[in-house]
Amino acid sequence: MIRTLAAIALIAFQIVMIGVARFVPSRYFCWAPMDSQNLYAIRVVVAGRELAPGEIGTRYRQPAEGGNWQAIQHVLDKVRQYEETYGRADGAEVVVTYTVNGGPEETWTWPPP
Repeated sequence: MIRTLAAIALIAFQIVMIGVARFVPSRYFCWAPMDSQNLYAIRVVVAGRELAPGEIGTRYRQPAEGGNWQAIQHVLDKVRQYEETYGRADGAEVVVTYTVNGGPEETWTWPPP
């Protein structure tokens, strides 16, 4: 009985999260989160100095440039989370330029406008 209830709860949770994933930019709980091709570049200026690609990789645990098969929101979430916590006193200015599935180039900035 408990196993059956646990299985039903797990399946219900998955169905709900798939529905949620259709309406939010991140796809953390989707069965197929690797459904887009994203190319991006991160540029960061701290105290008037532009960080080198290696420094950006260390800062965000994310390459400064590259591709990503997950939703681009995953990259943006990593940058935002760092800047809201560990980097909040740095006053960093971050610009992420990206394309999704070969579409037009878009820009995300920190701090938000």
